[in-house]
Amino acid sequence: MLRGGSALSSSNVEAKGLSMKLAVIPPGAVIPAHLHVDFETMIYILEGRVRHEYGDGCKLVMENQAGDFLFIEPGVPHEVFNLSDSEPAVAVIARSAPDEREQTIPYDRGAAMMAAEALETPNTS
Repeated sequence: MLRGGSALSSSNVEAKGLSMKLAVIPPGAVIPAHLHVDFETMIYILEGRVRHEYGDGCKLVMENQAGDFLFIEPGVPHEVFNLSDSEPAVAVIARSAPDEREQTIPYDRGAAMMAAEALETPNTS
């Protein structure tokens, strides 16, 4: 058993299929757009209010607050914003990967939006 700290993963316990952590997002901070390659994520918000922008180009928006549960499927791009300028947002996060850091990659919102626009614009040449 590990006491204290803010995370459990294969880096500090013998986890084979999951990880868990306490995430604290400082006031006004943003967790940049990223996606989880091959694992599910479940979140329980303990304190604060956040906005998730998610999906292709992160164009979908959902606001959540303390007491809300969230589920993020593998491969869904998302960016998280703490909506308070004075209070941190705090959440418990569980993932179906013991090494989630190695399976989390940045997501370029701008490139995704440009690609989507290129598909929508007819070629006139």
